[in-house]
Amino acid sequence: MSQTVKDMIIEQIGRLADPQQRQVLDFARKLALPSGVQGQELLRFVGAIDPSDLDAISQAVLEGCEKVDLNAW
Repeated sequence: MSQTVKDMIIEQIGRLADPQQRQVLDFARKLALPSGVQGQELLRFVGAIDPSDLDAISQAVLEGCEKVDLNAW
């Protein structure tokens, strides 16, 4: 019978002393926290890039993306 990752973690945690188990718990809790920022926090950047620069970026992406240079390797 194959062990799941959860079972293997539980097995390893059982071998640790209480302080180490607390560290694992703290780490797992940090991993479970949502990451990133709310979109509303990004609103302060609206208009920060000049529209002509945005056009240039868009054009560069259209011209340079999804093209393969077979001789580059």
